Amino acid sequence: MRAPFQEGEFSFPLKYGYVNVGRVEAGPKDLIGQLVFCLYPHQTVFQVPASAVLPLPPDVPPSRALLAANLETAINAMWDCAPRMGERIAVVGGGTLGLLVAWLASQVPGCRVQVIDTQPSRASIAESLGASFSLPDGAQAEADLVVHTTGNAAGLATALRLAAFEATVLELSWYGSRAVSVPLGEAFHSRRLVLKSSQVGSVATPMRERWSHRQRLELALKMLADPRLDALISHTAPFDELPQVLQRLAGPDAADVLCHRIDYPEMFGT
Repeated sequence: MRAPFQEGEFSFPLKYGYVNVGRVEAGPKDLIGQLVFCLYPHQTVFQVPASAVLPLPPDVPPSRALLAANLETAINAMWDCAPRMGERIAVVGGGTLGLLVAWLASQVPGCRVQVIDTQPSRASIAESLGASFSLPDGAQAEADLVVHTTGNAAGLATALRLAAFEATVLELSWYGSRAVSVPLGEAFHSRRLVLKSSQVGSVATPMRERWSHRQRLELALKMLADPRLDALISHTAPFDELPQVLQRLAGPDAADVLCHRIDYPEMFGT
């Protein structure tokens, strides 16, 4: 899972990360001074080809633009599962990705979208994005489409349990090298369920002939004009506190974080 412009392997030293918003200080005249999005490891100043940056739409603030990579993944997922009008859709996992999927799905006419998560605090955010919320034990079954984003085997079992006859369960989680136990007994065969993977590295098959990776990312940036998405930026910190932020994200409080914004004040004049 190499990131664009990554340096090093998955052992130290490693320069990693892939979401940056900054102001162009040098380069083509039409880009100088513009706020742009770039898939680049986390640092305060860097140099890339002009083709690697995308100018922010005027109605998308820098902080919200940080969601572009996650929204691009969610868009690709919607292309992969193609929700239809009126469907009952369950999104298992109320993290940033799951909530973005729910937000997109809720805009399909007639669709009823439910977010399922173990953190009750995410209910209000799900509802503000047009979805209902439930803890796993109380989730409504018989979903026409289920999208799983938790990265946890228990969440995948919940997703399979909620699926209706001949429904699709779209797997958006990334498990790395971990082995995952999948309950393919019970009603999996009798319900003729489809378990399908989705991954952002390739443009979804139905759109691949006509859409490039850059076009898909441009679409994500345009769609971030909705101010309701600001609720997904749950934490902020200055760049020099990044070591403490990473320590927190590796600890027990990580479940409280949706998207953590690291600020470079000199770039935005704040």
